[in-house]
Amino acid sequence: MISSRRGVFWAGLRFLKNRIFSVFYHRYEQRLEREILNSEIPPHIAVIMDGNRRYAGQMGKTRSFGHAMGAEVTEKVIEWSYEIGIKQLTLYALSTENFQRPEEEVDGLFNLINEKFNKLYSDPRTYEKEMQVRVIGDRSQLPAFLKESIERIEKATENYTKFHLNVAIAYGGRQDIIQAVRDIAGCVSSGKLSLEEVDENLISKHLYPAPGVSVPNVDLIIRTGGDERVSNFLPWQANGSECATYFCAPYWPEFRKIDLLRSVRVYQARKAEKRQEHSFRISKVVNFLGIGKHGEKCE
Repeated sequence: MISSRRGVFWAGLRFLKNRIFSVFYHRYEQRLEREILNSEIPPHIAVIMDGNRRYAGQMGKTRSFGHAMGAEVTEKVIEWSYEIGIKQLTLYALSTENFQRPEEEVDGLFNLINEKFNKLYSDPRTYEKEMQVRVIGDRSQLPAFLKESIERIEKATENYTKFHLNVAIAYGGRQDIIQAVRDIAGCVSSGKLSLEEVDENLISKHLYPAPGVSVPNVDLIIRTGGDERVSNFLPWQANGSECATYFCAPYWPEFRKIDLLRSVRVYQARKAEKRQEHSFRISKVVNFLGIGKHGEKCE
């Protein structure tokens, strides 16, 4: 009898503890969201969704379980990104290196991605958000059924411009640059382009997903799972814009809205530091030249 009462007592205590933490977390999340909305939101965020397999191993589950839990978080991140005003969201779903994994796991990922694209196609929120969905990567490596679902969702959303969702599948950053260079070389060889026309802007236009509609420069890269590297992800778009990076410890299935908000806060802090540094440099130049308040040179 005493043992039973103790069990009830500790269960009640755990419930109360979880309830208090939940209330505290929700309030902190609300406060943080208000803070970041008072400053500039990064137009384009790219996410390396790492840690599904390690999460599954930690839980004693199969890899497919980890990928399924990660896919649920992906849906939430799309919602959160839209809510706070992000215009472009690029998700690293499957790299070219991932094809070295066991065939059963890769096939499972193909099926899971296909399922999510079909869900996006039938979900009214896709059209309410006016969300354009695009896939970047080497589609020749994808099975026919996945190519079909990609083409269907892209066709259905091609005219939307309010929110852009880019999904990287069979993607490698260096491979992307190589295919763009080859494409441009072919245009030069055929006389459609001259060498003088080849510049950074032209190369950008020939990157995935298709000539003229490439993914824009990245403002913030997020990587989950604890590793501090960008894994050949959007090297042209990221390095060219000197984007901010946010590395966090949670595995992708554990990623919370508060983690997204914290990453945006890092971006905003970096922007503020760069503005301050720029103002300091201008101030030093002004002092060196001896220019007064109204632009006249001091005698």
